[in-house]
Amino acid sequence: MRTREEHIKSILQRLPESPGSYQYFDEHGTVIYVGKAKNLKRRVSSYFNREHDSRKTAILVSKIYDIHYTVVKTEAEALLLENQLIKQFQPRYNVLLKDGKSYPSIAVTKEYLPRIFKTRHIDRKGAIYFGPYSHIPTINGLLELFKNLYPIRRCHQPMTREGVENGKYKLCLEYHMKNCFGPCVGLQSHEEYMDYINAAIRILKGDTAALRKEMLAQMQQLATEMKFEEAQIVKRRYDLITAHQEKSQIITSTGHNIDVFSIDNDERIAYINYLHVVEGAINQAFTFEYKKKLDESEEELLVRGIMDMRDRWGSEAKEIVLPFHVELPLEDIEITIPQRGDKKQLLALSELNVRQYKVDRLKQQEKLNPEQKAVRLMKEIQDHLKLPTLPYQIECFDNSNISGTDAVAGCVVFKKCKPSKADYRKYNIKTVVGPDDYASMQEVVRRRYSRMKEEGTQLPDLIITDGGAGQMSVVREVVEGELGLAIPIAGLAKDDRHRTHELLYGNPPMTVALKQDSALFRLLTQIQDEVHRYAITFHRDKRSKSQLRSELDSIPGIGPKTKQTLLKAFKSVKRIREASEEELSKVIGDAKTKAVKRYFAQQSGESENNE
Repeated sequence: MRTREEHIKSILQRLPESPGSYQYFDEHGTVIYVGKAKNLKRRVSSYFNREHDSRKTAILVSKIYDIHYTVVKTEAEALLLENQLIKQFQPRYNVLLKDGKSYPSIAVTKEYLPRIFKTRHIDRKGAIYFGPYSHIPTINGLLELFKNLYPIRRCHQPMTREGVENGKYKLCLEYHMKNCFGPCVGLQSHEEYMDYINAAIRILKGDTAALRKEMLAQMQQLATEMKFEEAQIVKRRYDLITAHQEKSQIITSTGHNIDVFSIDNDERIAYINYLHVVEGAINQAFTFEYKKKLDESEEELLVRGIMDMRDRWGSEAKEIVLPFHVELPLEDIEITIPQRGDKKQLLALSELNVRQYKVDRLKQQEKLNPEQKAVRLMKEIQDHLKLPTLPYQIECFDNSNISGTDAVAGCVVFKKCKPSKADYRKYNIKTVVGPDDYASMQEVVRRRYSRMKEEGTQLPDLIITDGGAGQMSVVREVVEGELGLAIPIAGLAKDDRHRTHELLYGNPPMTVALKQDSALFRLLTQIQDEVHRYAITFHRDKRSKSQLRSELDSIPGIGPKTKQTLLKAFKSVKRIREASEEELSKVIGDAKTKAVKRYFAQQSGESENNE
C-alpha cells in the first residue's frame, strides 16, 4: 500500500499546466481547503516543494491526504469556480489561511428600508447574507452593479416605518447627488424601494435570466405605450445586468439547473465526467471510472454513470447535457445534445476534464509500470498500420552527403519504443556516384538485410524511411522484390520547415491520421530526429577526417605518427603550412621538415598556375 507521500507525489507529477480549481482532502475524505490557480501544476506543487514560513500553511500541508482538481479554460473561471466550491464545502483552512479573517459576504438588512453592503461580520438576526466571496473583485463588482442599477440608500442610520411616517429623518447629500430617491422622507414609495431590493436579491441568488426576461417584456410594453424615456431607463438596467452576467457566469446564462456528462474509455476502463450547474455556475465537478466487466457499450456505461452520480449527489436537474443520445429510466427529463452555444461550451469543458483525468491515470499507471507505456505505444502503431505483430523492433534509415561527396547513411534501431544504441549502424556509400539518395538508400538496405538474412539475425517488425512515398518505394523494391522479405515499410515526411509532418503507410502510400500532440506522434518525431542526428554526425566526422587526410596524408615520408606529432605541436594544418623551417625542425627534424616544405611549396605553385 502506498504511503501518503507517495500518493501525493504521484498526483503532483500528473497535474496539468492549466487554469483550474483544486481541493485538498484530509484522511477522512473531508474537503479542508479549496484554491484556484492559473497553472495547477505550479501552484499545487508549491505547497509541497518548499518549507513554509507560515505555521498555518505548514499545518494545512501536513493534513493533506488527497487532491482533486477541475480544469477550466481561463483564470477568471477558476476564480468563480473556487468561490462556488468554498460556498458549498466551507473548508476550515480557507478561513485559517486568511489570518483568522473570513471571506466577505454581502448583507441585505431586514429593516423597513433595507441596505446592501459588504461585511465580514455575520448576524443572522439583522440581515440575510450572500457569500462568502473569495474573489474580492466579484463582490465589489456586484455592489457597483447595484449602485448603477438602483438608487438604494447608502446611509448607515437604521430606519423604521414609524420614523419615516413621523418625519424623523432628513435628506442627506446622497439625495442631492441623485444616488438616492429619498424614501426616508416619503419622496419614494416603500413599494418601489422594495422592488429595487428584491431585484438585487434575485441577482445575488443568480436569478438573472428570469429577471432579464421580465425587463425585456417591460421595455417592450413601455415602448408600445410610447413611454420611451422610461423604456430607456429599463434598457440601461437590462444592459448592465447582461454585461455583469457575461463576466460572472462560468459557462451559461441558463436560469435552471443542468447536469452535464461526458465519457471517454479504453479497452478496460470507462471514464465519466459529471458537472452540476446551478444558475449558470458549476457547483459539482467529479470524474470517476468503471472497470469494464463485459463488452459494455458507451451508451450502457454512460447510463450507469448518470444514474449513479445523480443519486450520489442528489441532483434533481430536469435537463441533462450529453455528447450523444441514451435511453434513461427517468421521467420528466430533457436530454440535450448541443451543437453550439453555451451548452456546447459546457459539454466541451466536461470533455476536457474527462480527457485530462484519463491522461492522468495513464501517467500514473505508466509511472508504476514503465513497460506499460511501451506496450501501449506499440499497440497503437500496430492498430494504426494494421500490422500482423507488435512492432517490437523498429528500424529507420537516413542518408547524408554534400553534392554526393563523403556520402554516408545511418540506421537507428528502437526496441520497445526505446533507442537501442548498441544496434545502431553506420554505412559508407560504396557503389553510388554523385548525389542519388534513392540509390544510396537501396544500397544500404540491401547490405543490411541481405547480411541479416544470411546470418539469421532477428529482422525488424517495421522499417521507417526518413522520407515520403519515393523513399518507401525504392526500399520496397529491395526488401520485397530482391530479398523476398515481408517487412512492413512506413515513411515519415517533413514539412517545409523540416518538421515531422505525417506518417505514410501502404502501397500506394496513404497518410495515417495521427494527432500531433499524441505520445505516438512524439515517438515518431523522436525516431526521425534521432536517425537524422546520427547520419549527419557520421557525415561530419567523415568529412573532417577526409579534409585532414587530403592535407597531411598526401605528403611523402610523413606517416601517422609524424602527422599526430605535428598536429599536437601546431594544432592545425594552417599553422603547419605557415611555420618556419626552424620551428618544424625542432618538432620533426630536418629531413621531414624539407619534405613538408617541399609539398606545401608545390601545392602553392599549382594553386598559382591554376589561377
